[in-house]
Amino acid sequence: MRAVLQRVSKASVTIDHKVCAVIHEGLLILLGIEEEDNEDDIDWLCRKIINMRIFNDENGVMNESLKAIDGDAIVVSQFTLHASTKKGNRPSYIKAAKPEVAEPLYLKFIASFKKALGKDVGAGRFGADMKVSLLNDGPVTIIIDSKEKS
Repeated sequence: MRAVLQRVSKASVTIDHKVCAVIHEGLLILLGIEEEDNEDDIDWLCRKIINMRIFNDENGVMNESLKAIDGDAIVVSQFTLHASTKKGNRPSYIKAAKPEVAEPLYLKFIASFKKALGKDVGAGRFGADMKVSLLNDGPVTIIIDSKEKS
């Protein structure tokens, strides 16, 4: 399971010209799921993201977590995070999980993240054509892969 975290001042997701999620200070989380991902990956990744100290403290040092600042989050599924670009110029998505595997894990991730954060979480809609808007704060962008957990 791979996540791209973008620290944002604001972010939103629009589907079919309707805004379905809006946040201010917090994280936009792009989530890619592989076939072999499971609930252990969800638990580890949720804890890692919520406790990642990438928000500024009173001295302007990245020393605070999403939970510590009571920040918001939007989770968006993005199978293209598992693109392989080794051969040719057309990416291969063979490592990305099929929808019947990925969608239930995506929904479980959102539920687990919401529970761990202790508040509602915005989300895109799995498989939808989404327009994602964000104002990256910093900019701060972090990539986390559950396959790298020790």
